[in-house]
Amino acid sequence: MLLILFLPKKKSFVTNDPDKVLKADKIIFPGQGAMPGCVEELDKRGLKEVLIESAKQKPFLGICLGLQMLFEISDEGNQKGFGLLPGKVIKFKSDYKERIKIPHMGWNSVIQSNTHPMWRNIKSGSKFYFVHSYFAQTSDERLVVGHTEYGDNFASAVARDNIFACQFHPEKSAAIGLQLLENFISWEM
Repeated sequence: MLLILFLPKKKSFVTNDPDKVLKADKIIFPGQGAMPGCVEELDKRGLKEVLIESAKQKPFLGICLGLQMLFEISDEGNQKGFGLLPGKVIKFKSDYKERIKIPHMGWNSVIQSNTHPMWRNIKSGSKFYFVHSYFAQTSDERLVVGHTEYGDNFASAVARDNIFACQFHPEKSAAIGLQLLENFISWEM
């Protein structure tokens, strides 16, 4: 079952009801599973267009697959995303100079490349928890507010206007992850 967490007027709840999504003040969209399956579930529940519209208007936090869904297309099933950010989601390669395990699973540093209110009280280089085999690649470097080294230097956090999205899991990243979630709750646009 697809679950989406919304933060209306400082009260949080989990829902997959499109009407409640539209009424929410802030949205956390973690995504779930693989991109093709996620899109199928969103379409089935009438949530895809509602989420796209919400991401254009209100504070929106995408987590892991929630970040990947913001881009135009993914190598995972050649699946179209929301198309809100320019770029493509690609799979880690096994032929990097340094041999890496796929999926990228565990703690890794996030180097902040741009300032953003979501980084309040979080030092550049802080470690967050990752679980993913795909990552977003964009030609618009202004979107990248955090990057991580894992076989390649990839965008681990992106932002534009009311959207902030991270490839890592703040909910699994101990105190530093809780700080990021607190920053989202207090983020005023």
